[in-house]
Amino acid sequence: MSRDPEAVRAGVAATRRRIDEACARAGRDPASVEIVAAVKYLAVEDLPLLHAAGVRRVGENRTDQLVAKQAAHGDLFTWDFIGHLQSRKVKEIAGRVDLIHSLSTASTAAQIESRSPAPQDVLVEVNTARDPDKEGIAPEGLDAFLEELAAMGSVRVRGLMTMPAFATDPEASRGAFAELRGLAAAAAERWAGTHAFDHLSMGTSQDFEVAVEEGATLVRVGSVLLEP
Repeated sequence: MSRDPEAVRAGVAATRRRIDEACARAGRDPASVEIVAAVKYLAVEDLPLLHAAGVRRVGENRTDQLVAKQAAHGDLFTWDFIGHLQSRKVKEIAGRVDLIHSLSTASTAAQIESRSPAPQDVLVEVNTARDPDKEGIAPEGLDAFLEELAAMGSVRVRGLMTMPAFATDPEASRGAFAELRGLAAAAAERWAGTHAFDHLSMGTSQDFEVAVEEGATLVRVGSVLLEP
């Protein structure tokens, strides 16, 4: 293995400690926030180091890499897909993942509906940055998209996800995270009994503490886990 097991253990522990401290600042239960280890840049042979350090949920951005890594270490983790999911790629991960974090098009939803062997939990990606180069449903289009999904028995909405505009200052992401929390709260009332909004997937290595303060339940962190 190419990475130092003790460095990974220290990185995971430090990240968990920072999450717990952010929860304390926000008056939240630390148990309400789970780490999703983003393993896009982690070699297959290094994945067991995350498990040894206490990580139990991993997310991959690429369908081919998810299949390969799951084939090698499937029993060690709960597997999520966290990248942009093209409709033509759904067949590669249907039935393989616990949660798809990035549903944002009707065509991808239709493929999930037709190819999933059982109801598939998904998060709807919302473009709170209002960036035309980013994926995601426009905030003002969320309700209409949820209405489309309500007719699909194999697409089970569990919450929302966002990727704010890139910024070096974590505070710059706070508005996007707060908006997602507000959208989820409103949608939970409007779609009670049809869709669930238990999860907010937001925050990456550069801004996860702000995301936790704004209500994240899943933080998608990578590099911060691998260094003390």
